[in-house]
Amino acid sequence: MLPFQSIGEAEAALGRNLTAAEVMWFRYSAGMHDFWLYAHNIAFLILVYSLAPLPVALVELFRPKSIDKYKLQPKVRHPASTVLQCYKDVVRTFILAVGPLQLFSYPTIKGVGIRTGLPLPTGWEVAAQLAVYFLVEDYFNYWIHRWLHGKWGYENIHRVHHEFTAPIGFAAPYAHWAEVLILGFPAFLGPAIVPGHIVTFWLWMALRHVEAIETHCGYDFPQTPTKYIPFYGGAEYHDYHHYVGGQSHSNFASVFTYCDYIYGTDKGYRYQKEHLAKLREIWKTNDLNEEVNAPLVKYE
Repeated sequence: MLPFQSIGEAEAALGRNLTAAEVMWFRYSAGMHDFWLYAHNIAFLILVYSLAPLPVALVELFRPKSIDKYKLQPKVRHPASTVLQCYKDVVRTFILAVGPLQLFSYPTIKGVGIRTGLPLPTGWEVAAQLAVYFLVEDYFNYWIHRWLHGKWGYENIHRVHHEFTAPIGFAAPYAHWAEVLILGFPAFLGPAIVPGHIVTFWLWMALRHVEAIETHCGYDFPQTPTKYIPFYGGAEYHDYHHYVGGQSHSNFASVFTYCDYIYGTDKGYRYQKEHLAKLREIWKTNDLNEEVNAPLVKYE
């Protein structure tokens, strides 16, 4: 809740005029308790989850041939009923597990210093904090993901997420409720280390879910903007992990690939890439019009 009764009072306290964004923020949040501002996050998560995978899902449902050449596992098709059930299960987990956790964690969020007042952060401040959040989350997510592929972790928790051996956008957060909560820890760690504004926190959560949805979409679109991000994994990289399944010891990365490279857990994927490149070269030499766009080998 803002400690100002009017825009004039806020401008006097800051010693300058409010920006257009700050005026909007004042009008929206001035009389709202910080708890309710923080509670917005669960609504944003459901909204992002409902909308971000929708374009690809609709094209795949009504005009699949238009994007078939980009599909990573072209022989696997998920019927609409499976996608709808996946959506229901994820929303149920958000409401019954993620929602209560976020609400109960409100004192922690306040304690680490995530603020709701004025001034709003600058663009550079938001960008720097988001970079830290992505790097911190990615590193700790890597090790938790590796642990979940151990015998106990996989059989009791992580196998639910791998029910989709050919992932789809709606299945990005599809997982056992315990996994959803466990993997929430790295997502909160970055904001706890480098606390910022609640708006930055909302943006971080939204971007992280959009990234996960893109990584699980099942298509390797050539013009995806994330292809220009250094060390970014993407859909093709993570699709191999799902293809191998429970026995996978490859491609644990959440966002970036540097941990897999440093710790040697991308060998299966790199072997596959080299294998397919050799096959394409052979076919090109022999004038064969063949296309390989799905994993052919399971190598660890």
